[in-house]
Amino acid sequence: MNENKFIRLIKREKFSFFLKLCIYFVLISISFVYLEPIFRMISMAFMSTTDVIDPSIDWIPHNPSINNIKVASTVLNLKKTLFNSFWFSALLATSQTIVSALTGFALSRFKFKFKNFWIIMIIVAFIIPMPLLMIPRLMMFISFQNILGFNLIGTPIPQVLMALLGQGVNSTILILIFYNFFNLIPYSLDEAAMLDGASPSQVFWKVAMKISASTVLVVFLFSFVWNWNETYVTGTLVRSSIDLLPSKLNMFDSAFESYAAGSRGTAQFRLNEAYKMSATLISITPLLILYAFVQKQFIQGVENTGITGE
Repeated sequence: MNENKFIRLIKREKFSFFLKLCIYFVLISISFVYLEPIFRMISMAFMSTTDVIDPSIDWIPHNPSINNIKVASTVLNLKKTLFNSFWFSALLATSQTIVSALTGFALSRFKFKFKNFWIIMIIVAFIIPMPLLMIPRLMMFISFQNILGFNLIGTPIPQVLMALLGQGVNSTILILIFYNFFNLIPYSLDEAAMLDGASPSQVFWKVAMKISASTVLVVFLFSFVWNWNETYVTGTLVRSSIDLLPSKLNMFDSAFESYAAGSRGTAQFRLNEAYKMSATLISITPLLILYAFVQKQFIQGVENTGITGE
């Protein structure tokens, strides 16, 4: 009897090991699909000129060099574009975080007419493709600038106003994150604060916002990354008034040709691809560094906001 139990235990352990092996195989295979472009980008970014034009070299460079990164930094005008991207994305992220928190709190705590209607409208604004929304927005800002007598298009003002009015990049998702989190906070906390004489604004700032510190971090990071990578809205409204890193990356081909002022044969094209990989690596590195510093708080915030469905 004991021998049969021992055999069944061994079989169960073998099956468990085989199951884990299959799961890890699937996970590694899926992760490689996402990581392969990153590995390729890093590999080409550090290839020397001879490595790039050598067809026998595929992944590991024989003569690693940082020349591609230096050239890409020069073409991107890195110091200026990096600084502009940071302050502009941070400004938009801060505006979106505050407005999303206020909107989510109002939808969660207050009862008013057509509340469900406005929630649906917020979701519809997210479902409608951005190009369809951009046309009336562009016409609206053109009308405003004709009335005011100074240009709005071609300045940061329209995009900042959109963020302050709850129409920033993916603002619907940010509002719903706060709405979902505030719904998890018991009303008894609000009632206790109001019994102590707190107004609704004080309940929001001194109770709700203090509890939702991790949620604020998650929303701010989401907004920062989305605004950092946004090029369509920025290109339509802000245009070339600010040199931003992602926008500069979009025009890297023309900027590189002006910088190199050379022919574009086969070897030159491969060199250009290596420079583009270096430029792309430069553009995502600040986001990777930012995530590396706050990943623990970010993961905790995602769990607390209920994004995982818990």
